[in-house]
Amino acid sequence: METQNTRERHKIGGISIFTKEYGLLDGCKKRLVQQVADGSIIKRFEKTPLPTKSTDVICPHFLELKWAYGCPFNCAWCYLKGTFRFQETKTKPVFKDREKVKLHTDAFLMTHPREVLNTGEIADSLMNENGNNSFSKFIISLFEKQDRHKVLFLTKSDKVKYLLEMEKHDHAIMSFSLNTSENAERWEIGAPSVAKRIEAARKVSDAGYETRIRIDPMIPFPESKWEEDYKELIDQIFSKFTPERITIGSLRGLQSTINGATDRSWVKYLSEWSNWGRKIESNFRYNMYSTIINYLKDEHNYKNIALCKETKEMWETLGMDYKKIKCNCVW
Repeated sequence: METQNTRERHKIGGISIFTKEYGLLDGCKKRLVQQVADGSIIKRFEKTPLPTKSTDVICPHFLELKWAYGCPFNCAWCYLKGTFRFQETKTKPVFKDREKVKLHTDAFLMTHPREVLNTGEIADSLMNENGNNSFSKFIISLFEKQDRHKVLFLTKSDKVKYLLEMEKHDHAIMSFSLNTSENAERWEIGAPSVAKRIEAARKVSDAGYETRIRIDPMIPFPESKWEEDYKELIDQIFSKFTPERITIGSLRGLQSTINGATDRSWVKYLSEWSNWGRKIESNFRYNMYSTIINYLKDEHNYKNIALCKETKEMWETLGMDYKKIKCNCVW
């Protein structure tokens, strides 16, 4: 999406709401919330312009709910290692003032049109599930007071106890980030096993939560059996439940991420450039995507698939329409 010079400001409950007219991927224009107050809690992710060149990545701009930042896990390729490389705390979890989060969220929830707020862009959404201080219980209770917007949890955690205790959660979306077991053990240090994450996803799905899966970043490791491993991952998922949608992406690295990483063993797989950093060679990416997309369709009759931060050229080569994108972070 592309911003136009039409920024407007109004107030709800004494809190400033800034809106802009945006150009959307489908060619339409719409006035949307750009940020709430200073943008420290709610702000639109708009770092990727409308695609024009073949190497431009597709990313429909979404709203972040920045209740915290950092992550307790130590994934080698995590872009937070670049984002927070100059912070004294690095990627250690840091939590923001709950009262400010509530004030800004309550004000936003009075706005139109309907939106999804992503709590997992700069933090793991379930990294603070501790008794009465559970973030999920806190934030879901706010969203359940209205019937317009939804809150998205993106996580590698398996801590879903408090989510299962929520009697009403019609406006919450769960999304679990998965990889093959071998890749997770090699590079997603400290995160629960893939099997535990899938089981957690099954539990919340059975409890009535809209549940999505993100298989990202795909990486051709081990080179001798990556295809077999990703098919096995898909079978594991569908043996437990059927996701509402699946978003897939391949390994990529902004230069800041690479500079901030301590384990750079994964960088050897990156050989191409896009406007979102380095990527795996395009023919190999196509092979990975087409293999998984076809397997989902042929073996599980599943078609609710989108790509994450992938180029305009790749969408078109795969015969997919990015103008109709329904990926992880949007409605």
